[in-house]
Amino acid sequence: MEFRVAKDVLDAGVKILFDVIEGIDNATPSEEWNSFRDEKIKELLVRYQDLDVHQDPILEGYNILHDNTGVRRRKNIPASENLIKLLRKHGGMNPINKAVDIYNIVSMDTKLALGAHNIDKVDGNVTLRFTDGTEHFQPIGADGPIPIAAHEYSYIDDSNEVLCRLEIRQVLKTLVTEETTNIFYIVQGNAATSEEYLREGAQQIIDLTTKFCGGRGRIVVPKVV
Repeated sequence: MEFRVAKDVLDAGVKILFDVIEGIDNATPSEEWNSFRDEKIKELLVRYQDLDVHQDPILEGYNILHDNTGVRRRKNIPASENLIKLLRKHGGMNPINKAVDIYNIVSMDTKLALGAHNIDKVDGNVTLRFTDGTEHFQPIGADGPIPIAAHEYSYIDDSNEVLCRLEIRQVLKTLVTEETTNIFYIVQGNAATSEEYLREGAQQIIDLTTKFCGGRGRIVVPKVV
């Protein structure tokens, strides 16, 4: 499997790395992880109690990226912004499974847009490119495929199936469950995130996942196409 990114997506301001982590145990409960997660959530609630997302350069950077690529703001809230808003609204985070909870925590902590996908469900390679509207797209929670607009940067496999639309909606096909053993993480930034900051976020994902789920991880720089 290769990870690729179209040059025009990079030119639009998207910054991207991938993590590949293989051989994880996402099913065995971990009291150590539960304690870490609960303490981190308390810390994030305090940190973000007075947050103005539009004054934060990283969070607003995704909205600016949407503006620059013709994506409407109101209906397309960036993933990390949405997670923080839900955290503040509910005063916590509902647990899903370790791998998913880890990227949600790191996304809120770093404000980077993150996502996790089951590698074993991917057809061929993964390319971050602009859609042309012909792609198959069935997001989590949808009963079947739904139309996707043209010219939205998305993560697409070789079967022309969208795995993640923008940095917002992931799909049923590569859903990470407790049975998932091989995953890749999307680590996406914008003009306000340095390359060093992006790599630090990618390493944080690897460190936490391998600590609490085991496995072997590596950072992947995508091939520019």
